[in-house]
Amino acid sequence: MTKRRVAILISGRGSNMTALIEAAKAKDFPADIVLVVSNIAGAAGLARASEAGIATATVESKPFGKDREAFERRLQDTLVSHNIEIVCLAGFLRLLTPWFVKQWDGRMINIHPALLPSYKGLHTHERALADGVKIHGATVHFVVPEMDSGPIIMQGAVAVRDDDTPDLLAARVLEIEHQIYPDSLRLVASGRTRIENGHCKTDAGSPDDALISPEII
Repeated sequence: MTKRRVAILISGRGSNMTALIEAAKAKDFPADIVLVVSNIAGAAGLARASEAGIATATVESKPFGKDREAFERRLQDTLVSHNIEIVCLAGFLRLLTPWFVKQWDGRMINIHPALLPSYKGLHTHERALADGVKIHGATVHFVVPEMDSGPIIMQGAVAVRDDDTPDLLAARVLEIEHQIYPDSLRLVASGRTRIENGHCKTDAGSPDDALISPEII
């Protein structure tokens, strides 16, 4: 099996990065994490990646000021020099330009802590609680120029509890993120996804059980 070469882009501790690295250790995993890049020097995730034996690089965004594309061209050079085939965003705190997104069309994925298309952007857990939703979760999607709007690859959900705080809810959603991001990369890297009319289709199965919240006992 030829494994796809994957880079992970981070800005911080790299929690989802770690989940991807752990999953990729499996012999049957169709992707090899070969590079972790941060736009912030000293990001905690860089040390984690190095400890796992993965090459790291820092392409600082701050020196480029408002010239986002100039930063991205430097980033692109780094990715190309490592023969990267798939890019995973894991807490990468940069809005990407259409130019960069086009370079990775159908080959760049992101995880978002909400059930898209609901709660795009920031503060997803606070907003979900403020709206009184009963089910919340996370989404892995292909990246398109419009933020948090690409074809959805996989979603996972949790029940929202009456006593939830944003932190408590975020912790349970993060557990879901750590499950669905590696599984989504497995699907993409193995060629088991396709995009039709703006929607992602896969040959993966669908569970029969339903998540209903609250549960009447």
